[in-house]
Amino acid sequence: MNIYDLKVKTRNGKEVSLSDFKGKVLLVVNTATGCGFTPQYKALETLYEKYYDKGFEVLDFPCDQFGHQAPGTDDEIHEFCTGKYKTQFDQFAKVEVNGENEEPLFTYLKENSPKEEIYGVKNKMAMKAVEKISTSTKKENDIKWNFTKFLVDRNGDVIYRLSPIEDPLKMEKKILEVL
Repeated sequence: MNIYDLKVKTRNGKEVSLSDFKGKVLLVVNTATGCGFTPQYKALETLYEKYYDKGFEVLDFPCDQFGHQAPGTDDEIHEFCTGKYKTQFDQFAKVEVNGENEEPLFTYLKENSPKEEIYGVKNKMAMKAVEKISTSTKKENDIKWNFTKFLVDRNGDVIYRLSPIEDPLKMEKKILEVL
């Protein structure tokens, strides 16, 4: 099994095969509109605009599993993101990323990604605090909070996992390496 065998739902409820993204570099992110990390949408949009023409896609999956920080319908979340952050990449249906109802894509990403990158003592301490309040984190490789970022190369391999606390722009060098 590989990432291209999986299907996900768009925010309109339509099933889409990830094989539609074969040959592209993917940045898969679980997001929330009411999170302290929500301003990262700006950096995600910057990366998207800069590299979309080179085969780069941002796959945005809203997740309400952490502190109920993604309330509202899929359409309301989309309107917020396009209105406030001018996002152009599409969002998929709201998902769970940990536990018995987790989206199979996130099971795959967690099982096939390298260790999560967190830079600096301050950020490591902040993530330890986040882990303590995350009620859905049960396993070591579980997602700790919204805005965990997974980079997938053109072959469908998960090559990088970046902590929620880290700015997506820190991935730019890695993105350039696989574009």
